[in-house]
This record gives sequence, structure tokens and C-alpha cells, in this order.
Amino acid sequence: MGTQWSVRCDIAPDADTEALRSRLAAAVEEVDRQMSPWKPDSDLTRLNQAPPEQWLPLPEQTLEVLGRALEIARQSEGAFDPAVGALVDAWGFGAARDTPDPVAIRAAARTPWRPAYQWLELDRAGGRVCKRAPLALDLCAIAKGYAVDRMATVLKRNGVAHALVALDGELRACGAQAGGEPWPVALESPQPGCRAVHGVLELRDLSVATSGDYRRFVKVGNVRLAHSMDGRRAAPVNNDVASVTVLAADCTSADAWATALLVAGPDKGLPLAQRMGLDVLYLLRREGHWIERGRGRFAAAVGSDAR
Repeated sequence: MGTQWSVRCDIAPDADTEALRSRLAAAVEEVDRQMSPWKPDSDLTRLNQAPPEQWLPLPEQTLEVLGRALEIARQSEGAFDPAVGALVDAWGFGAARDTPDPVAIRAAARTPWRPAYQWLELDRAGGRVCKRAPLALDLCAIAKGYAVDRMATVLKRNGVAHALVALDGELRACGAQAGGEPWPVALESPQPGCRAVHGVLELRDLSVATSGDYRRFVKVGNVRLAHSMDGRRAAPVNNDVASVTVLAADCTSADAWATALLVAGPDKGLPLAQRMGLDVLYLLRREGHWIERGRGRFAAAVGSDAR
């Protein structure tokens, strides 16, 4: 997945840590093997290369993630959309190229928007999927969170009740620390080119994910365009959102909703988060500083300045 995973856990002194580490690595590698757009033999690549109207058998995990992706796409009215693979590649954030390609960008922009929840049909019982139109799917905005959840499942099966699981910017707290204290997690300040702490979250049986424009972006003139794509506009996100942090019970949801709310922006995203029962914190750029807007656990942040 182009990043690192880690697990911090409280376990018995005589536990077989090497066996546990191997099982955790295998869980991540299985997700990567199935859902990576960079692997030419991944199940996702096979799906992208399959012609429309052809049923394709897929592993249960891939079908599960596709199902969750379509559900969140519907709920967000397309703010989250896995069918943005062509846009991701055109703008240089995917496997096809590492810089924007004007020809590919124009071609993607001319293609009518086909949201995945309308043009992708899942047959979970039959273990297969069918594209009803040409679609290039990208699961990077949900698969990392899913990999975190898979690691949490491995820990539970191995009797580990106290752990903090991380993969890139997605984290899940399994219980609390053995002493009863919550797991402290730093909320990063959205400053390009440096790492600083904006605040600290305390997690207990909770997941967190953050999406933003401060790590992966492209500049067009003086405009910073985030790596997240808005399929409805056929273009990268272009708003004043520096980052969005979401708390949810599972990391799959937190990961996907962080992207959805980044694309939606605060005016539409906060009411959407309210309907979905999500805790969300927006950091918005305002002339050299940040404005915080939030709901749920972050409700006190609404309207406050963060310099």
C-alpha cells in the first residue's frame, strides 16, 4: 500500500510475538494483493480490465469493501465514489503516471459521470460483480481503513484486548491500554512540508482517519489541488478544507467518510455527518491560520481559530 503499518499492544510476556506479527502482516498483504491498483495481477486490476456486462468472480473481502464503498457513495450522494480511477491516474496520483497528463485530464473530464453505485452490480451470494458501463475503480480511500479492521480482527482472534492499530493516517483503538487509560493519538497540523501536532485525541474502542491536501497534492498556478477526486466535477477537490478528521466505530467507515466529507466541504459535510452520526473536525484555511468546525465530539470546535 506504499506505507507502513504498526501495532502497539499489551500482551502476555510469554506471547509468541513473531507469530502474531506474521498474522498481522498476512492480513495487510491479503488486502493489498486483492485491492491494490498498482499490482497488475490484483483482483481490483482484473475488475478494471474486465469488459462491461461480464460477471467476474471476486474474493469475499474485495466484495465486502466494494459493498461498503457503494453504500457510502449512495449515502454521500457521490462525494465518495470509488469510480474515480481514471481521474486519479490522469492527475498523476495513481499507477499510470506520477505527474498530471493534460490529454488524460481532458479525456476524463469529457467522460460522463458514472457513479459506481449506479453502474456496478454486486452479487454477494454468488461471489461476483458486474460493471454495467466502463469503470475504472480505485479503493485507496477505503482499503487502508479496511486493512486496519482486518488487523484488529487478527488481534481479537489471538486474545489481544488492548491495542492501537495504525496504517498510514488510519488508526483503531482496540479497547484501552491495559492500565485503563485511553490510547493517545496525535492529530496532525495540516502544514505542508513539516510535521506538527495540532491536538491529541484519546481513543477507546474507536477508530480515526484524516484526509487532507497537505501531504499529496498538485499545484496549478497558485491553487493547491488535493489528491482526492470529486467524480461529480471530474476534477480534484478544490476548496478551503485543509483536513477532515472522522471518528467512527470501525476504521473502514472512518477512512471512507473522511474522504467523502473532504470532497463535500463543511457546508454540506457537517449536516451529512449529523445525519450519519459521525464525529468530525474540519480544519479550514483562512489567511495564514485555520478555522475549526466540528460536530459530535468536536462540536466545541465550531467557529474557533487555530493558529
